Amino acid sequence: MKSRILALLLLLLAPIIGSTAESGGYENPGHHEQPAWFKSSFLDLRDDVAEATKAGKRVMLYFYQDGCPYCAKLLDVNFAQRKIAENTQKYFDVIAINMWGALDVTDLNGKATTEKGFASEMKVMFTPTLVFLDEQGKAIMRLNGYYPPHKFSAVIDYVGQHKEKRISFRDFWKARSPVAASGKLHQSPDWLQAPYALNQRKAGRPLLVMFEQKDCAACDELHDDILARKTSRKLLSQFDVALFDMWSKTPLTTPDGKRTTATAWAKTLKIQYAPTLVMFDASGKEAFRTEAYLKAFHLQSALDYVLSGAYLKQPNFQRYISSRADALEAQGVHIDIMD
Repeated sequence: MKSRILALLLLLLAPIIGSTAESGGYENPGHHEQPAWFKSSFLDLRDDVAEATKAGKRVMLYFYQDGCPYCAKLLDVNFAQRKIAENTQKYFDVIAINMWGALDVTDLNGKATTEKGFASEMKVMFTPTLVFLDEQGKAIMRLNGYYPPHKFSAVIDYVGQHKEKRISFRDFWKARSPVAASGKLHQSPDWLQAPYALNQRKAGRPLLVMFEQKDCAACDELHDDILARKTSRKLLSQFDVALFDMWSKTPLTTPDGKRTTATAWAKTLKIQYAPTLVMFDASGKEAFRTEAYLKAFHLQSALDYVLSGAYLKQPNFQRYISSRADALEAQGVHIDIMD
């Protein structure tokens, strides 16, 4: 009992005393206050699931780190919208877990660990990462990164209303009205063209596959701004690149030699966000992916993470980002991670 009381006191004091977040030399947004309606948990996740189920709710695990601009956007933009905040409270108990934290955690299998250990166990690469648990403690949906309000609201409704039992999120999202967009795919003549034999490419080059859709404002921003930058173009030129409409029946052969269509492959890969960038090594094995809203520095870092082979030596993407930012700052290159 004493250890539980101490854990709760430390949890309540965390916003005051700070945490063990790791940040580089780039601009750091600092700590952002979490909503008061987040659950004050002893971090025995089995008990949390049981308590949420009894109350007719589900558990949302929120992995964060101080200095994370996308966490700040989630808290200050998404949860500032009344309907999102109300529906989240209605459907979920939200439990915050500092991916670098030292508080004791009892995981879903009853194993004693720490916040940092549990984040590693859950292979958290981006913050925020949100994991939605069902009544048995099974992860039924996961957001690896920041989703803008209109997309995040759809996720809250989808999981909160138990719609996963009737429809895939991809189809649920397709039926929702998209935000204003150009209505086109941003294909380039420099990229792989039909017939898409992704198993027959230049030796030694990694493969980047972009899954997008025509009505996609985030895809427009990716191509018109982020990928148009000099640093991005240089990184992109070192990949074999293929772009697919995630809803199309475009025939293709996957890197492991299977004949399929773009929409079937996207379903197999569990693509649920446009744009999603999936990177494969030279042998055709998936190396890394991005599947949320990212600004230029983080997107460029993801490309470099694979190109440099750093993903083989440093399994934690956040540590790699921090090291890369420090190295660039040391070279006199100022990093604005939200530019």
